[in-house]
Amino acid sequence: MSLPENFNGWEHLQKTYMLEYNRRVDKFFSDVQGNGDLSNVRSSLKLACRLVDGDNEATWSLRTSLFFDVIGYSRKNLSIFYGSNIDTALPVAGHPQLFLYFSQDSQAVPLNGKRLDHEKSCRLTRYACKSGQSLPAVTKANLLDIAHEIKAQFVSGGKGIIYTAGKLSVSYTDPANGFPKGTRWLVNSKSEAIELYGKLCNVIDRPFDINKMNVNTPEKDSTTQVINTTDTILGKQYKQYAYRPVANLRFRYAYVSFGGSASPIFLIDTTFRNTALIA
Repeated sequence: MSLPENFNGWEHLQKTYMLEYNRRVDKFFSDVQGNGDLSNVRSSLKLACRLVDGDNEATWSLRTSLFFDVIGYSRKNLSIFYGSNIDTALPVAGHPQLFLYFSQDSQAVPLNGKRLDHEKSCRLTRYACKSGQSLPAVTKANLLDIAHEIKAQFVSGGKGIIYTAGKLSVSYTDPANGFPKGTRWLVNSKSEAIELYGKLCNVIDRPFDINKMNVNTPEKDSTTQVINTTDTILGKQYKQYAYRPVANLRFRYAYVSFGGSASPIFLIDTTFRNTALIA
């Protein structure tokens, strides 16, 4: 089919680019209603990122640079290193490792405060990382099942569930079922830890045993998230960190790591920054 006589290639390119670009902006800011406003940080960012008819070349460049470079959308799916390259082998080494990441909503971070986050992991002891071992190697179908279970347990209404972090340090030790010694969850109540560990056990299809849980309650109280006190080290001043502040953390994404040089596989990502097995 031939192009119309009055076809303008540059105008067609602009309209196509704008349509596809704004579609990605809308997906990234899916938690924001409409095209954005000035009511909160994310809504304001969406308003600043979306291309609109009438933008001049400078505005076009600033909007796309803000979205792709500053916010970092263009860096998704790049090779990212997780963990430390001097980690020693754990008793559950050889099994894929499942990570769940949680963080504060940006609008909940106090002025001059630090955004809090937490990452929790366990091992998929039903599977091996690679073939040739006594257990079956994990397959894409296995990971899809786990991804759907994560969505059922940790996502509600299209958003990650929220738990309240605090000063209680709760560990769960069951190496045979994927929980080696040394991991912990900082929570504000024991009941919340029971619910979170129960959900994680459901995800990996392992039994939850409350007798394998250990709760440590420090005498020191949680401090506020914003600390004005500073320490002087080698002549430089550094702000002190808040001690286990009480804050709401939301589930963001989950991925599986296989160790070595293999890239992690994202199972689900509510931030849309990484290509995941399920939406």
